[in-house]
Amino acid sequence: MTKDTLDKEYSMLPTFVGKNILSLREAAQYLDLSESSIYKLTSESKISFSKPNGGKLYFQKTHLDNWMLQNESKSIDSIAEIILNNLKVRKDV
Repeated sequence: MTKDTLDKEYSMLPTFVGKNILSLREAAQYLDLSESSIYKLTSESKISFSKPNGGKLYFQKTHLDNWMLQNESKSIDSIAEIILNNLKVRKDV
């Protein structure tokens, strides 16, 4: 790869790569939502954020990850495993 190609590839990387704290714009890009959707989530207290000195909104990437992974739908196999484990526990008691 040439230097120009590498520079172009690098410039296409999202700005949030390697960051733990994201701006509103970066959070919207990270979640693939509009900025207005992010504002709505914050106003409804559905997503955690910080607003130092009453200024811009900032988000911890781990909180965004947790929000994205909430309400997980379990597969049939994982439900069956949970049931089997519960039956084993009852049998041992």
